[in-house]
Amino acid sequence: MKTVLLVDDEDDIREVAQMSLEVTAGWNIEGANCGTAGIEKAKELKPDAILLDVMMPDMDGPTTFKTMQGIPELQGTPVILMTAKVQASDMEHFNAIGVSGVIAKPFDPMSLAEQVKEILKWD
Repeated sequence: MKTVLLVDDEDDIREVAQMSLEVTAGWNIEGANCGTAGIEKAKELKPDAILLDVMMPDMDGPTTFKTMQGIPELQGTPVILMTAKVQASDMEHFNAIGVSGVIAKPFDPMSLAEQVKEILKWD
């Protein structure tokens, strides 16, 4: 069973995504409400993938991602950014920093697992 860490400061988004991914994909979903907590939880869990919100108050998604890349046990972990800002310039920046993919918010809870599987090439 895959374990996915979901880092988002909005409780309702974490709840909807967690329920969606657990029900439609059968994955174990763990949540964190900020970048700092996400980094600590990721080190503890060593998840199969991380879904990371871009806009968070304490540490934004790209900064959290860069910090995670500096931690040896998290370097190979695929990270998907979730954002409401999907302009071409943002996408180029996200791709340049090395994330696995980007999912637009608001996302469709019924197709979220398929989007994750497609980005990560999971069967």
